[in-house]
Amino acid sequence: MRLKSSIWVAAYLRRCQTEGIFGAVRRRGAEEAGAVFVKLALLDGNAMLYAPAPQAVYDDSRPVERVFAPSSNEPVAEQAVEERLVKEVRFDPDAWIVEIEDRAGRHFLDLART
Repeated sequence: MRLKSSIWVAAYLRRCQTEGIFGAVRRRGAEEAGAVFVKLALLDGNAMLYAPAPQAVYDDSRPVERVFAPSSNEPVAEQAVEERLVKEVRFDPDAWIVEIEDRAGRHFLDLART
């Protein structure tokens, strides 16, 4: 059984806070199982977007973990990330949006291995 989205987001933000990284919930989604999107603002006009990884990359022996995949290999203009988030929310109104800010690009997310 996977952890509720609201609990995962709270724990994630706490993790970022302990490392001195600012983070905030920009959009609350479905409490139980809303998809979580993480925007990493690099504070130079660029950002990275991390989205839930496709189910195919999950490890069946660890089904409770959340795995993320970057939407691009390199940082892109923040405006491009914002446009993508608008599309994601239009597609899934239950989605969460979390934004963190770190010049070094730290995000503390488990990433999908492709």
